[in-house]
Amino acid sequence: MKIAVVGTGYVGLVTGTCLSEIGHTVTCIDIDQTKVEKMRAGQSPIYEPGLEEIMTKNINENRLFFSTQHEDGFDNADVIYIAVGTPEKEDGSANLSFVEQVAKDIATNVKKDTIVVTKSTVPVGTNHWIKKIIIDNLLNNVKVEVVSNPEFLREGSAIYDSFNGDRIVVGADNEEAANVIEEINKPFGIPVFKTDIRSAEMIKYAANAFLATKISFINEISNICEKLGANVEDVAYGMGQDNRIGTQFLNAGIGYGGSCFPKDTKALVQIAGNVEYDFDLLKGVIRVNQKQQEMLINKLDERFDSLKDKKVAVLGLAFKPNTDDMREAASIVIIKHLIDKGATVTAYDPVAMGNAKRVLDSKVNYESNIIDAIKDSDVVLILTEWNEIKELDLQTFVEHMKLPVIFDGRNCYDPRIVEKYQVEYHSMGRPTVNNKQLANIH
Repeated sequence: MKIAVVGTGYVGLVTGTCLSEIGHTVTCIDIDQTKVEKMRAGQSPIYEPGLEEIMTKNINENRLFFSTQHEDGFDNADVIYIAVGTPEKEDGSANLSFVEQVAKDIATNVKKDTIVVTKSTVPVGTNHWIKKIIIDNLLNNVKVEVVSNPEFLREGSAIYDSFNGDRIVVGADNEEAANVIEEINKPFGIPVFKTDIRSAEMIKYAANAFLATKISFINEISNICEKLGANVEDVAYGMGQDNRIGTQFLNAGIGYGGSCFPKDTKALVQIAGNVEYDFDLLKGVIRVNQKQQEMLINKLDERFDSLKDKKVAVLGLAFKPNTDDMREAASIVIIKHLIDKGATVTAYDPVAMGNAKRVLDSKVNYESNIIDAIKDSDVVLILTEWNEIKELDLQTFVEHMKLPVIFDGRNCYDPRIVEKYQVEYHSMGRPTVNNKQLANIH
């Protein structure tokens, strides 16, 4: 089919590229001319493993196009995907101004019967609102149906998820429109679940809220484990063997971040509030996550009499590995605390340093490799569990730090292995490893 995708952020670009990979002709639309030129050359504006290779292939095979002009994409399009951002407002609700503008652009440009598919994460009821905007502003006598098709891609694994997802959710009031979207996605070979529009919108929020709840739950268990001398990883593994619980999203650490969980949990609390329901459980999940980012800071403050003039190496800046996304990253809060306490901060991340420089304090120093980052440091903080960091020989810390004191916010190393090295190692929800030779370091 001929498909237009409006918005080339994370969702739009991955969606458009993968739809072209399964045989559709796709035009991705963005108002940023410079960005469009780069994408036409096969350069992705986001870091996502495997994305540029698929972009280049389908550009060369004339299935994937990029444009700043709506008419280029909408002309004869069978389906138009809305994939623009829905950023968080101050009250936690979703800002739908970009969605509204796309709906108006569709209304003034479509010249044939069209199905509009909403990929953006939007509050329940938004798709009906989108349809009303389009109908009220139509310039031509055409029929438009609106379908909710929320995305469930994980940043860093989005290409894999596109072809190996658990389900594709299609919400529609019109059965024929739902069948068209099911047919479009058929080559992915992923089960399609069809429901009404409002239920599809709710599924996205409910899924993210539940996963965020699992993360906050295991972090609370982690904090109790530390006080009781238990090992949260063993606890999580034992819990996860119960098929009703499962092992995923039970990794203790310094909380969730990124573009989805923080925004969507707050939005769902707001959605519930709009119908006079107090979502107290989810409010607790949000509070726990905010508090969890401070746990590593508290450990650090307890360990050192003062951080003033201490050289602190921060390994990992992105909110999770395999992405350059700094949105709601724990590193932002933690590094601000370090700077405020007078520490000298040197940071390293394999891909996120460019984005980090736009959001972190200008006093932060950056190094292009781990060894230069940790050299002569007083303490190392691990904030993102990149494989490069997880696979690092622990002797590297011994050889290059002033004294090897490590605070691991992502539990990258097995304490039983750490015990073989002359390091002081603090992690989340697990006993501290503190060899006697280092017991009196201050």
